[in-house]
Amino acid sequence: MDSLANDYAAGLLNSHEPPCLSLYQPTHRHHPDNAQDPIRFRNLVRSLDESLRRKLTSREVQPLLDAFMGLADDREFWNYTLDGLAVLAAADFFRVYRLQRPVVELAVVADSFHIKPLLRILQSADRYQLLGLSRQEIKLFEGNRDALDEIAPVEGVPQTITDALGEELTEPHLTVASYGTGPRGPAMRHGHGSKKDELDIDTERFFRAVDRAILEHHSRPSSLPLILTALPEHHSPFRRVSQNPFLLADGIEADPAALAIDTLRERAWRVVEPRYLARLASLADEFGAAKFKGLGSEDPSLVAEAAVGGRVATLLIEADRHLPGRIDYASGRIEPDDLAHPEVDDVLDDLGELVLKKGGQMLVVPAERMPTQTGIAAIYRF
Repeated sequence: MDSLANDYAAGLLNSHEPPCLSLYQPTHRHHPDNAQDPIRFRNLVRSLDESLRRKLTSREVQPLLDAFMGLADDREFWNYTLDGLAVLAAADFFRVYRLQRPVVELAVVADSFHIKPLLRILQSADRYQLLGLSRQEIKLFEGNRDALDEIAPVEGVPQTITDALGEELTEPHLTVASYGTGPRGPAMRHGHGSKKDELDIDTERFFRAVDRAILEHHSRPSSLPLILTALPEHHSPFRRVSQNPFLLADGIEADPAALAIDTLRERAWRVVEPRYLARLASLADEFGAAKFKGLGSEDPSLVAEAAVGGRVATLLIEADRHLPGRIDYASGRIEPDDLAHPEVDDVLDDLGELVLKKGGQMLVVPAERMPTQTGIAAIYRF
């Protein structure tokens, strides 16, 4: 399965030759609810087909939809869905992402991908990763306030102590004990190294290897906070060697293998929730102060002009809010239009992408946490 965080970090969601096809649908984890998911998927593909045929011939449309139809027929895939599905496709590109939260059904053909639902996931303040750690192995999880799922560590991350250290055992320390000299000759040397010494050394080496690999392959690409879940006696040794700035000071002191996934999610959210609420409250206060000084706006037209000029430092966008239309990237003028048109996307989506490309930060916020009623709030640099 394609990795959303890695694809985004690598720039694979950037501009492609149009038309760009974006499909989103809520899915279900269990039978019998998931039995309807392939049917809904085919209906959305039909919507893509109808939109494409407004401009293209049947010969041009069919290659763009072949991969979609192959996915529709993949029974194994539909048996292991999560809460949402995103599929992005162009002539040279096809990506499928299982999502941990439901998304609104949407099928869009446009000059660029509709990625706001994905940006909500990538930019959401409630996301985190969790490292389940023991002396012998690790497990890696990714979650939010609603869901937690085990994920496969990318290649290069050791999952067991054997992966990290091989079959070698640490040599015991050598201690010199003097038994005197005399008729029998010089002092004798005797090595003392207990099994516990070897175990502690190997554990530290394993923890160092895990810490380096998680930081390089998961924490830096995602910028997600990392929660350590381990037995109490393993927290201090791991934190002592860790160089990961994303590792939270608060963790879960329990054997991860002994906790049900729902219990693990509940305990993880208790760690993350205060940070999540504090961050959103801080951004809302920052927006209020900026607007008072004339350095912020909730008017989409004014925000678009500022975004084109590279003036937006922080942009808050309301989740599941759409503003169909186009942006004139020379003037910033918004032209309202019909989202069903093959060259029309969501203005809020395009503004989010534009702000990110101009070096600003963007956060998709639940409706109940938005500081405005317009679906958008911008804090300007100047």
